[in-house]
Amino acid sequence: MVTYKLALDERRAKQDGTFPLVVRVTFNRKVNAYQTGIYLKTEHWDKFALQVTKANTNALALSSKATEEYLKIQKAILKVESEGEFTFDALKDILYPTQVKKMKEKSFKEFANDVMNDMKKVMRTGGAYVYQTAVNRLIDYCDDEAITFSKIDYTFLEKFKNSLYQQGLKENSVGNYFRTIRALYNKAIKAKIVSRELYPFNDIPIKTEKTAKRAIKADEVSKLYDYPKKTNSQEWHAANYLFLSFTLRGISFTDLAYLKPGNIKDGCVVYRRRKTKKLYNIRLHPVALNILKLYENGENGYLLPVFPKGMIEDGEESKKITRQWIKTTNKYLNRIAEQSKVGGNITTYVIRHTWATIAKRLGYSNELIAEGMGHEYGNKITNIYLDEFDQTLIEDMNDRVITSVIPCPKRVVYQGKYVLKEPNRISLHINLSSIKFHCTR
Repeated sequence: MVTYKLALDERRAKQDGTFPLVVRVTFNRKVNAYQTGIYLKTEHWDKFALQVTKANTNALALSSKATEEYLKIQKAILKVESEGEFTFDALKDILYPTQVKKMKEKSFKEFANDVMNDMKKVMRTGGAYVYQTAVNRLIDYCDDEAITFSKIDYTFLEKFKNSLYQQGLKENSVGNYFRTIRALYNKAIKAKIVSRELYPFNDIPIKTEKTAKRAIKADEVSKLYDYPKKTNSQEWHAANYLFLSFTLRGISFTDLAYLKPGNIKDGCVVYRRRKTKKLYNIRLHPVALNILKLYENGENGYLLPVFPKGMIEDGEESKKITRQWIKTTNKYLNRIAEQSKVGGNITTYVIRHTWATIAKRLGYSNELIAEGMGHEYGNKITNIYLDEFDQTLIEDMNDRVITSVIPCPKRVVYQGKYVLKEPNRISLHINLSSIKFHCTR
């Protein structure tokens, strides 16, 4: 039996404190809500008399419109019942014929592919890859490449979520998939591919859990650094990338791979992070300089031999290359860790957490560490009115983090002229000659 009534949907208020008035249709214990286009405060709706109260100055006009919308849906329900068995899809065909036609013309996967193709055109291939992974998961689950948005309802999503848990996925992984699918659903609503009334995520909580700290101890970093590695071996390259990342305050592998000679200015590495577009200015420590020296004769136009010469940056090919290099680097880092008796899974991402953890154990504040890593800390509104930390404080912190686990090289040779202003403070002036200098403490 189909039942329907006017109701105020109080699950989510607008900024003005009003809630949408809907016609709530129930069939076989499943409920769908259909918008009337009316928004009311709770005191302006009599839920027993099912009418707008006189406290609302537009009570008469709003009541008339509510009745009109109610009768429209009632008429559609009666029409569906007269033509056969009632279904919400049949009701939707009558109420939203234009939107239903669009939904039938474009499936979830087709729409997702359009979104991803648009992202790739503007070189947002990383985001497109995240979308693709979530779409593949959902399609694999339902085994239906033609599934439409209308089929992705509360029941479907709950079963999909349970399936992911049964496969052993963690809370955060499931949450990432659901946030991506929700983003696609929202885009589909804006593109008029699916009706807003069908939006299922109001009743689907997307949870996150605090992840275990992924960091290794300072003495373990020293073990990795001291472990003997054959020059030009895979382990040798992997360790170079790891410690270059460590000395550059946990720079991501992707940003590291994109660094060019032009990013070195006045003894610092200056770059914008690919992910956040935040500008970084990091003074080069002698350990970093010694590593860069090993690759200074590269001919691909980058500081490291990751990308081929002439590659299209941020394109699909560059993303594939980056992912493969990260996978390979992590593989050989773990070989070094095993031989060095260092426990845990060592990755290029772990070293970023390690840098922050060591800084914390050296007594630096969360605020200064966050600033060094380019993160927001505390109240974002308050941060707008605070001056950034003195760059010298961050540089000194980085020097202490590095020298607490890696001995400062006695001699640094690098293309260009490096002038030592103070202990561990370096500035760069490009020159054709190379000079040697001693690092003092």
